Amino acid sequence: MSTTVTVAPTHGSQLPVKPSQPRNASDHFLWTYTEEPHRTRRQAIIKAHPEVTKLCGHEPLTKYIVLAVVSLQILCAAWLRHSPILSARFLLTSYIIGATANQNLFLAIHEISHNLAFKSPIANRLFAVFANLPIGLPYSASFRPYHLTHHKSLGVDGLDTDLPTSLEAFFLDSILGKAFFCTFQILFYAIRPMMVYQLPFTSLHLFNVIAQLAFGILLVRYLGAGALAYLIMSSFLAGSLHPCAGHFIAEHYVFDKQPTSARAPANQVPVPETYSYYGPLNLLTYNVGLHNEHHDFPAIPWSRLPLLHEMAKDFYVDLPHHASWVWVIWQFICDKDVGLWCRVKRETGGKKVGGGKVD
Repeated sequence: MSTTVTVAPTHGSQLPVKPSQPRNASDHFLWTYTEEPHRTRRQAIIKAHPEVTKLCGHEPLTKYIVLAVVSLQILCAAWLRHSPILSARFLLTSYIIGATANQNLFLAIHEISHNLAFKSPIANRLFAVFANLPIGLPYSASFRPYHLTHHKSLGVDGLDTDLPTSLEAFFLDSILGKAFFCTFQILFYAIRPMMVYQLPFTSLHLFNVIAQLAFGILLVRYLGAGALAYLIMSSFLAGSLHPCAGHFIAEHYVFDKQPTSARAPANQVPVPETYSYYGPLNLLTYNVGLHNEHHDFPAIPWSRLPLLHEMAKDFYVDLPHHASWVWVIWQFICDKDVGLWCRVKRETGGKKVGGGKVD
């Protein structure tokens, strides 16, 4: 397992401060002392290809896809309402259709969190609550501030809740531990943010909770508890050992084995922080695989990220990327050089997003 490193700045990024020593011998994260790379690359791309800014704006198609997927999940829940939970029909439908559909809704909420479904911010907030309904548990109101903080504070310890904690990395640093993490990663992503820092409870959070409770009560009353069980099982499997769940790990874990020189804090060896994926599963996941492109331009909707990639291909062709999300999960679990320690961290910088204001 690689130890603490210092990451060198890319062209145009701020100069690094004097490297500090590793926090302790058991800390194996990849520490950097430069700003995150996406802001620098965004500025360079706009300078070289100013036409990319015309790609920004909401995507009207998103709301129709969300409506179709929500309807599909309610129909499947009705169809399975009398099926035993451990029956082949229930489990296979939950895994093949339900998990794929709810992963799609996870990423619809991700898209909506950037105000990319409607022009109006409040319309995006309310529509995210609607997209949340088949997921079974209310989370859309909290997801947005945590996710926007992830963008503005990529890798910043104590702010970026996408980062595993030292406790997770220490106790799950084995094949069995990583397999456990991949199986139950949806729970880690649900609980970890609240352990890192808590958001103020706003009227939007209250509306999210009330809407979800009302939907659940109506579902159980008219379709039965089995229908609700199907939706919750779908959400669990969507964040478990499912092909589409590979994006959670693929996006920011460092898979490239680092050179020996990277292990000395005095050296400044570049370490990639974000990986893209250009395969067919993007069709089911709002092109979330184009993750370098998304972090560079979060105001460009999913439907135009491939256009961004083509227009600025000279900036993206040499960046690291994955060929398969299934292989990502397998490699993450089985490769002793890849694990929860393989994340780039920063001590300072960034900005926390969150509060009662709708923006």
